[in-house]
Amino acid sequence: MFKYSKLAAVALIAIAAASTSVRAQDAAADPVIAKVGTLEIHESELKLAIAGLDPQLANLPDEQKRVAALSSIIDVKLLAADAGKEGLQDTPDFKQRLAFLTDRELHNAYFKKHVVDAVTPEEVKARYDKEVAAIEPEDEIRARHILVKTEEEAKAIIKDLDAGKDFIEIAKEKSTDPNKSEGGDLGYFGKGRMVPEFEAAAFALEKGAYSKEPVKSQFGFHIIKIEDKRKQQPPALDQVESQVRQLVMRDKYLELLEKAKAAAPVDIQDAALKTAYDAVNKPEAAGEGEAAPATEGQQ
Repeated sequence: MFKYSKLAAVALIAIAAASTSVRAQDAAADPVIAKVGTLEIHESELKLAIAGLDPQLANLPDEQKRVAALSSIIDVKLLAADAGKEGLQDTPDFKQRLAFLTDRELHNAYFKKHVVDAVTPEEVKARYDKEVAAIEPEDEIRARHILVKTEEEAKAIIKDLDAGKDFIEIAKEKSTDPNKSEGGDLGYFGKGRMVPEFEAAAFALEKGAYSKEPVKSQFGFHIIKIEDKRKQQPPALDQVESQVRQLVMRDKYLELLEKAKAAAPVDIQDAALKTAYDAVNKPEAAGEGEAAPATEGQQ
């Protein structure tokens, strides 16, 4: 899933504590909720801290999340203030890490603006239609079955069916399968979903027909009836919208990278790293099975 414009909690709060950025909200919209010395903690900072909480705390009640986030902010501001007094913000290591975190957050903000927020419902629908059109529909069937323990029981049931008795009623009365209450209905399924013996017998039957001989499997003996045959239906857009949206996001992201690399060619000095980088960034490698990047901070 995609998480936007977040740093790891400590890094994000440290940057917020060290900066004096102009707030988009006025005092009423972004109230002060606490003070650490002369430093104010605003509601907007609390929301950022909540978003950066450890995943283990995700299931806490909202009020407990707020308390945990506030505790984190207070701890950070207290020690950040002491770190500032020691001049740690002027050390080469800190400046290097701050530059890295700034670049990453700028990447995340750009990604959100030009990829996440730029995807339209029309683009998602168009990509869904494209993916559906590329699918070769497979055959699937809708079947019922009656499962019994012995071959003799199965043969007796087949005789009852030959005599005109109702398949559903027999299934409800005599089947040992848990779905007996539904008349043995297995719904629609394609190949590879059932045990081989059952699948071979089921797909060999015509619509409306039932097996004239018991079908043995590891579960017992089956009598199978085919209710319908059709081509497999693609999933509805609302069932796969998030996955399709990720495909659209991936394409937008890769397009942005291509334009950026064209403007600023990448030159990797380490030969081994260059070989590995080129291998994983070939167009076919980057385009297959790759989702758009998550933008949560990565240490």
